[in-house]
Amino acid sequence: MSATMPEIIDTLNAKHTTATHTTAATDTAAIARLLQRVDAAWGRGDGAAYGADFTADATYITYVGTLYRGADEIGRAHQALFDSFLKGTRIASVIEQIRFLGADAAVVVTRGNTYKGDKVPSADKLAKIQTYTVVREPGGAWRVAAFQNTLRKPLMEKVSFRMQPNSRPADAR
Repeated sequence: MSATMPEIIDTLNAKHTTATHTTAATDTAAIARLLQRVDAAWGRGDGAAYGADFTADATYITYVGTLYRGADEIGRAHQALFDSFLKGTRIASVIEQIRFLGADAAVVVTRGNTYKGDKVPSADKLAKIQTYTVVREPGGAWRVAAFQNTLRKPLMEKVSFRMQPNSRPADAR
């Protein structure tokens, strides 16, 4: 009898939470620290440190659709951005969900935005939704293997939900 994808994920999550080498709480904290490091490197305008938290073969898709491949390219491209129109920006973000796909991988959904100055945007002003796929590398370090950034369009959402109410996500009803 074959298992469905949700059953497979549930089995992997169960194995993860009972694994002897770590716990879900420990890994959740480690992943949160990883994302804090990524945000801090951005805030310092440090492309090398920013790229260092991605895997060597990572993929990174910006909200305008640019695709970067690999930690080196991600770091190099971001340094160019930090030295120009992203100079002095910082990241505000909130983790919405961390979902483990076994002991060594997780999908993380965040809301975030860039900002300048000392006034951190409130959670309701975070206009972008990010998806991170994070993996535990040999040696135990968590790194970002894939990143997707999407700019929310609230007006378009409202129109869509009004025209087709069944398209509204359950948590937005």
